[in-house]
Amino acid sequence: VTKSFGQDTLLFPETNIYETPDAYHLELNVPGRSKEDFKIQVDQGLLTVSYEKKEETPAAEDYKAIRREFSYRSFKRSFSIENSVDANGIQAKYENGLLKLLLPKKDEVKQGARQINVD
Repeated sequence: VTKSFGQDTLLFPETNIYETPDAYHLELNVPGRSKEDFKIQVDQGLLTVSYEKKEETPAAEDYKAIRREFSYRSFKRSFSIENSVDANGIQAKYENGLLKLLLPKKDEVKQGARQINVD
């Protein structure tokens, strides 16, 4: 199977992952889509984000495309999540072309460093 240069970058959206003391934050760059078309699922330590491209309605005959560069391909991307993530507390929102996911850490993981006194 041969692949074209850059083909893989079209199949998966660019993603930023951040960590704070309380949570992990994922941002997927997916402009021009509808939030209803995203599917987010957690199963056995795997977070899967997918987007299914809906069929486009044919353009009217007097509205002919001269150039079409926008591409909204379907995709499916999975991320392994650690046991430290509270899977029941995962939240997602779509704004300004970014799909943002909040993966909160379990309470026992959030605890910061503590001082141990020597008796």
